[in-house]
Amino acid sequence: MDFGLVLQTDPPASAVVDLMRRAEDVGFTHGWTFDSCVLWQEPFVIYSRILAETRHLKVGTMVTNPGTRTWEVTASTFATLNDMYGNRTVCGIGRGDSAMRVAGRKPNTLARISEAMKVIRALGRGDEADLGGTVVRFPWVGEGAEVPVWMAAYGPKALKMAGEEADGFILQLADLFLTEWMVKAVRDAAAAAGRDPSEVKICVAAPAYVTEDDSPEALAHAREQCRWFGGMVGNHVADLVSRYGAHSGMVPDALTDYIKAREGYDYSHHGRTDNPDTAFVPDEIVDSFCLIGPPSAHIEKLNALRALGVDQFAVYAMHDAKEAVIDLYGRDVIPAVNA
Repeated sequence: MDFGLVLQTDPPASAVVDLMRRAEDVGFTHGWTFDSCVLWQEPFVIYSRILAETRHLKVGTMVTNPGTRTWEVTASTFATLNDMYGNRTVCGIGRGDSAMRVAGRKPNTLARISEAMKVIRALGRGDEADLGGTVVRFPWVGEGAEVPVWMAAYGPKALKMAGEEADGFILQLADLFLTEWMVKAVRDAAAAAGRDPSEVKICVAAPAYVTEDDSPEALAHAREQCRWFGGMVGNHVADLVSRYGAHSGMVPDALTDYIKAREGYDYSHHGRTDNPDTAFVPDEIVDSFCLIGPPSAHIEKLNALRALGVDQFAVYAMHDAKEAVIDLYGRDVIPAVNA
């Protein structure tokens, strides 16, 4: 199993670079960041530094969207980084939650994501792409270049599209039941489209907080450090409920039931442990969506995720123990999972 580190690009950017370098040194293979240009610093500028100061680490967006940048700009940025440092990027893409809403726009449609994925992938490998009546090609992209495009999804239509079109699927939660349900939906869609389902990479991304033991006090602190994640996922779940209904059968009740007490969301606290809009998230959701507890608990859940077909686990490190979780994963977790 591959392991990734997910960070927000808070200043100073040098701290993001240092953490990514630290992660590679202990066995992480991927470095991901949010892409929401109002809330955080520009990730692609920082990727260039990360790639220059690491040897093999791949970097990518978790996630960009097709609305805040034109598609040829996104493709060119990834392709330029690959030309400078080798094929070491992944374009993670989704509808655009915070990036679009903070700017006063609605998240992108699935049709727009589909068109963007085709353009970014084609231009990134040096092929022609149609930008809506104008066909373009990057003449400077060398042979063998590629920009894999991984799609974030939760709902049935998005999961189907990920299986049919994306190079990878990003699932932002680590609940075992929901992971099994969604991975099956993606792989069934890939098979129905004539693709080899195993070629669609599966990446589960969630907070991980390692405690010294499983005492009530240690677990309580870990939950408070990770509760924000249930609020973030709740934004996407609320969209699904408004589209399909709370008990439509289209989306598992295990995903939708917990947002009944959700009242709103302030993006100024997006992805932060001090987010005041996450009190509605119960402990059970924190425990199922995240990985908390001593190393043995992480190893057990990661092995279960791998058995469900997960190729990569990406650690959201938005809490008070960033360095500790990197080091403990490198020392105790990654070697045990990949023994």
